[in-house]
Amino acid sequence: MKILLLGATGRVGSHLLELLLKNEHRVTVLVRDELKLTVKHPNLCVIKGNTLSISDLEESLRDVDGVISALNTDGKNTLSQTMKLLIPLLEANKIKRIVTVGTAGILQSRVEPTILRYVSTESKRKSTAAAADHEKAFTLLESSLLNWTIVCPTYLPDGPITKQYRTEIDFLPIDGKSISTGDTAYFTYQAFFDNKFYQTRVGLSY
Repeated sequence: MKILLLGATGRVGSHLLELLLKNEHRVTVLVRDELKLTVKHPNLCVIKGNTLSISDLEESLRDVDGVISALNTDGKNTLSQTMKLLIPLLEANKIKRIVTVGTAGILQSRVEPTILRYVSTESKRKSTAAAADHEKAFTLLESSLLNWTIVCPTYLPDGPITKQYRTEIDFLPIDGKSISTGDTAYFTYQAFFDNKFYQTRVGLSY
């Protein structure tokens, strides 16, 4: 399978790139800085560009079967602006499958289930800018025709793959405190190929 990976140089994205290549998938990555990408592999196609460029996205999507995005927010709505450009291109090219790494802030609150965690009393965030950008991206995916899944990890320290974690649709698992970058990548990889998380958010924690 050929997969476009966005955010390949990030903390979760680098784990995802390793997993995809290890399992013999062909991977296209779209990166702004090629020097941050230390991996070389015959199945890896590197495109230097920007996710906010339609032409760069069009080139990156050539012949791919699906998309995994581990893009971070940067306080400038880059994530939601990318999704605004990407979704119509996916629909036009009949590429249905996309899995993105979001944040536990866009899951439903347990104390106030009609609202999202990041705007509820459940949240301890000092700034909501990143979560708000993730929410915009979620809203765009929710109104699309795509087969999307948003993986929503809680506090995300660097760490290895253990394959031991809990998941819950639309909510963070009870008393979930953290999840490693490695396990977040591993679950995201598994979720891409598993259709049981069709058009939903999945809370992820230990």
